[in-house]
Amino acid sequence: MMRVIQHCSEKRIRLRRIGISGNRATGRSVAGQSSITSRLSASDLGKFVKRWSHDVSRTRLAATAIGLAGALAASQAQAQSTSSSEQEIALLKQQLKMLEQKLDKLQSQTAANTAAAAKTRAEAKAEAKAEARSEAKAVVANANAAVPVKGPAPASGVVVTMPNNRPTICTADQANCVAITSRLHWDVGGYDYRPNTAATVPQKLDSGQNVRRARIGLVGKFFNDWNFALVYDFGGSSDGFGGAAAGSLPGGGVSGVENAYLSYTGLKPFGGRMAIEAGIMDLPYTMDEATSSNDIMFMERASPGVVATNIGAGDFRSAAGARWFNDQLWIGGYATGPSTGAIHSASSATPPGTSEQYGAVARVAGNPISGKDYSVHIGADAQWLIQPPRNLIANTQTLTLSDRPELRLDPTTLVSTGAMANVSGAQVYSVEAAATYGPFIVQGEYFWYNVDRTANTGVPLVGAPSLKFQGGYAQAGYVLTGEGRTYNASSAAYNGVKPAHPFSLDGGGWGAWEIAGRFSTIDLNDQLATANGIAGGRQNVYTLALNWYVNGNVRFMLDYLHGTVSKQASALSTADVGSKFDAVALRTQFAF
Repeated sequence: MMRVIQHCSEKRIRLRRIGISGNRATGRSVAGQSSITSRLSASDLGKFVKRWSHDVSRTRLAATAIGLAGALAASQAQAQSTSSSEQEIALLKQQLKMLEQKLDKLQSQTAANTAAAAKTRAEAKAEAKAEARSEAKAVVANANAAVPVKGPAPASGVVVTMPNNRPTICTADQANCVAITSRLHWDVGGYDYRPNTAATVPQKLDSGQNVRRARIGLVGKFFNDWNFALVYDFGGSSDGFGGAAAGSLPGGGVSGVENAYLSYTGLKPFGGRMAIEAGIMDLPYTMDEATSSNDIMFMERASPGVVATNIGAGDFRSAAGARWFNDQLWIGGYATGPSTGAIHSASSATPPGTSEQYGAVARVAGNPISGKDYSVHIGADAQWLIQPPRNLIANTQTLTLSDRPELRLDPTTLVSTGAMANVSGAQVYSVEAAATYGPFIVQGEYFWYNVDRTANTGVPLVGAPSLKFQGGYAQAGYVLTGEGRTYNASSAAYNGVKPAHPFSLDGGGWGAWEIAGRFSTIDLNDQLATANGIAGGRQNVYTLALNWYVNGNVRFMLDYLHGTVSKQASALSTADVGSKFDAVALRTQFAF
């Protein structure tokens, strides 16, 4: 490349060849080694200058042209270089964008392949497990086919529930269950007792408190159809010699075993349901007795029904029998024995050994008319005391009909026949009826008692005529908060009140409130003014009640009673030994 340098002050031009390549080993430029002036002699230089000055004009023009051409070439080269760099940058950006897109595509494809592989592995694993289970079931089936079994095995595992706050444990198939049940009825109150004369017995009734019922036990079922109950009442006494005689155990004559029975419900004839049962149980004899003590409207059942059930039914009674029922009809019958705690020794002298009694009860009842907010119930009952208990030491056979004045704070009875001698049997017949309409209920029963006295015991009054007594009650209740009582077809009686809005200070509910009233009467007088007569007295009781159902488990009951007892000293003496009383009592109750 030729560069022309003009020094205007000296009118001289210097030419130099400049090498564009360098020595890569030394890093020095070749241009410094090719100067034209360093290779010319002095004479040659003079000639050259002379000729150059002759042609100076032409040279200047050439130099100018060459300089312009060089400047133009440099400008074009710089422009071309700038344009080329921009194109290269644009190309690199485009390639980078393509690479990013390709990377995203590869990542998406890799994730999809990974998910597909995982799904394939899971499906293969599930298929392997299913095949293994199938093979295991086949092995078990073959084993079961080889070994005979008496019944299906219950499903493994248990289910724990709390229906109405009752702890219940069942197998997974609900075929076997066991539950804890309990109830507490604690009464407190007082009497205003007024004997008619100084000859009246008793002269005073004791106010205070009484744990009326304190029960706890187990109920449940086996293989769906076998039902059982084992309940102990701590309000009773131990099984054995209860009473006041020498050698008796304190606390009364009944044991604490209130329920201990087995019931089979697998038969369903005539489109209904059937229960065959035996053991110690509460017999559903009479409507009042068929209603749970947790659900009755008053603290105590009416005296006429209590007198009837005490003969050969009621609580703590040994029995065996069956009942059939559907939604409209209930039919049942039981053979009955003594209550738990009764003397069952034939040789005991103190207390005297006694043979066990036996009898039977039957009941037919139903709900022929019913709708959403109303129902009608009717029924009839019968009871037979076939063999009264017999004192094997004194050779006597007696029966006593009596009851407390519909309150148990004091256990003293105000009406009683005393021990009627030579009793060979007894019968009780009764009718029952009830109806509901919304929150209103009315219920009543009437009883006729017959006592045969033809037993040959050698005791006086052999062959005396039979005795006849009677009594009944009527009661009504109204739930102020609007709840009603539903019908229980299995017992042919009504259930209790379940508050729609249980009491809660947080939730604002106040439970259910019920008012109720009852009149009851029982007449245990017969054949007065004769030597064969009985002067057991006549009792009338009026009761008012206010019940607060706090929730499905807790209830408070407030009862007021007014009663009169008309009684003479004996069948032959008209001396007044009657009395009057008023009483107020409060019950605190929980049950589950």
